[in-house]
Amino acid sequence: MISTFTVVFDSNVLYSIRLTSLLMELAMSGLFRARWSADIHAEWIAAVSEQCGIDPAALAVRRECMDQAVPDGCVVGYEPLIAGLKLPDPNDRHVLAAAIRCGASAIVTFNQKDFPVEIIVPFGIHTRHPDDFILDVEGLDPGTLVDAARADLAHYANPPLSADDYIGGLRRCDVPKTAEFLIRTRAPLTE
Repeated sequence: MISTFTVVFDSNVLYSIRLTSLLMELAMSGLFRARWSADIHAEWIAAVSEQCGIDPAALAVRRECMDQAVPDGCVVGYEPLIAGLKLPDPNDRHVLAAAIRCGASAIVTFNQKDFPVEIIVPFGIHTRHPDDFILDVEGLDPGTLVDAARADLAHYANPPLSADDYIGGLRRCDVPKTAEFLIRTRAPLTE
């Protein structure tokens, strides 16, 4: 079963490979539809390239993996909506436009203040911090988060990553409640 509940991931949520990887695993659960756009891709790629010194061409592999993991993830046809939208930061209009275009119910973002309630609610959209969103998904189907984290951790094989290091990485990605949940469940992330 595939859910019709749709979310758009803002570029700041896709900045960290650790968080992005976990979100992609959760997206494959079918409990929600994950969406983004070419502009969102361009924004996280530029930020990672600039702040981490990684060649944008090297990040194209990550982009392709995301688009393959969630084949209908990339929203198209949102560009005509951008000019008519008003947000505190005009550079965020493309995110709202993508959300409107794909009928998203939520924008998952670290910068909720950039999407004022009085502007986005008339479009049937709200924002969720990624930490809260991840725990919402877990609440829909208990065990989903542990299963996704287990599958995600398995990707870190060369070099191997311990469960403690994995969880610590999530904490550093500003999703401390998610990290604490994984610690509290005491479920082994490796089999």
